[in-house]
Amino acid sequence: MLAKILIGLVAAIHVYILWLEMFAWTTRGPKVFKNFPAHLFPATRSLAANQGLYNGFLAAGLVWSFFIGDPQWQHNVALFFLSCVAVAGIYGTVTADKKIFFTQALPALVAIGFLLIQKYV
Repeated sequence: MLAKILIGLVAAIHVYILWLEMFAWTTRGPKVFKNFPAHLFPATRSLAANQGLYNGFLAAGLVWSFFIGDPQWQHNVALFFLSCVAVAGIYGTVTADKKIFFTQALPALVAIGFLLIQKYV
């Protein structure tokens, strides 16, 4: 049960990122990404929206895992999408901002840990 709650939390984080990058990039974005020059938000709106769409796909995959009837496939799909989130978060940590690790990669890694514990313990 805890693994599913964490998967839901990671999905919710990515729905928020979708909203932020696709619909609130020029309004809320500058308040969230303070190290990004304010004058670049309008110019990068379409790039951010593209990133937001990818975050939405990650969230959709995680939500989809809740509706899969076969326990093995449910586990595999959740593990795949959580791994994608973790990799994206680690890449973002290395290339963009260290706090991405705590907002994106760490929640996914914790969820992966609980998912594996649930499966193998």
